[in-house]
Amino acid sequence: MSGGLRPIPCTLMRGGTSKGPFFLASDLPSDVATRDRMLLAAMGSPDPRQIDGVGGADSLTSKVAVVGPSSHPEADVDYLFLQVVVNEARVDPNQNCGNMLAGVGPFAIMRGLVKPSGDVTRVRINMLNTGALAVATVETPGGAVRWDGDARIDGVPGTSSPIPIDFLDVAGSSCGALLPTGNVIDVIEGVECTLIDNGMPVVVLNAADFGLTGQEDPADMDADATLKARVEAIRLIAGHMMNLGDVAKKTVPKMSLVSPPAHGGAVGTRTFIPKNVHKAIGVFGAVSVATACVLPGSVAHKVAVLANAGDQQRLDVEHPTGFFTVDMELDRSQGLRVKRSALLRTARALMQGEILVPEKAFG
Repeated sequence: MSGGLRPIPCTLMRGGTSKGPFFLASDLPSDVATRDRMLLAAMGSPDPRQIDGVGGADSLTSKVAVVGPSSHPEADVDYLFLQVVVNEARVDPNQNCGNMLAGVGPFAIMRGLVKPSGDVTRVRINMLNTGALAVATVETPGGAVRWDGDARIDGVPGTSSPIPIDFLDVAGSSCGALLPTGNVIDVIEGVECTLIDNGMPVVVLNAADFGLTGQEDPADMDADATLKARVEAIRLIAGHMMNLGDVAKKTVPKMSLVSPPAHGGAVGTRTFIPKNVHKAIGVFGAVSVATACVLPGSVAHKVAVLANAGDQQRLDVEHPTGFFTVDMELDRSQGLRVKRSALLRTARALMQGEILVPEKAFG
């Protein structure tokens, strides 16, 4: 296209409770710095409204998925998640996004990276951010992705085709171990914390230690500058303890304040992602919190209500807009090992075509 704009093929998709453009890796610049400039221009960052791009002016709608042929012998495709920071000129590759992950299987099938295999197609995904594997099960009757169905997830209106996702051995994928410090409890700034990584580095704290019930409105918590400063001070220290280094400009670890459940679930949560309070909770964040719930002596275990003490667990993690159900298979023969984590997501393709990016972004 003339006039200083370059067209880049993409598909705008909702994945779980997030939204953003999905790109084939081959359609993006191979140079990381150029790629990031291009994505910032495409999304409209840095600008709190992202008015000059397709970003939604919220961290949940300023996300990018990059999908390509697999570099892993046991996977079908590679998936790189990139968080485009809304009000900073920064693209963060330091975490996974399990919501956008829900769109990877359908996108890979739509774009010919994976061939449908009957009424149901299992897509094995190599998550490049952490090196872990996931398997998404996509309904493909007649050889095409099915979008309509009866599955419902909190935070998304209506129903869609179900996309169950299994996570395989994600413990320690970012920090090197399920418990990076080797401790179930660490004390930071006088507050008991459980530092855990089962797919997402999370610092689990008791809401009561901050004078909260854990049922507060996220907007009210966001307006509490003293609370946010205290939580951030703990996060910066925890980052080093979790082998993440200086996290001042990183989106991990997440900070999850837990409380006894109020709506029949296993545990209540209010999660910072990492500096603002999430209106829900992230996929991998929910998996890590659920894992902490079954870990004896952890901050979450002390407030959680578990249906049983067995190795097959289904936990409803409460968040401000509903529940997040996590299924886990545990092995307690030598400590605690999570053999399998699984959850249900949905996705939908919203638009397919070309995004127009200013040529100057490519240098």
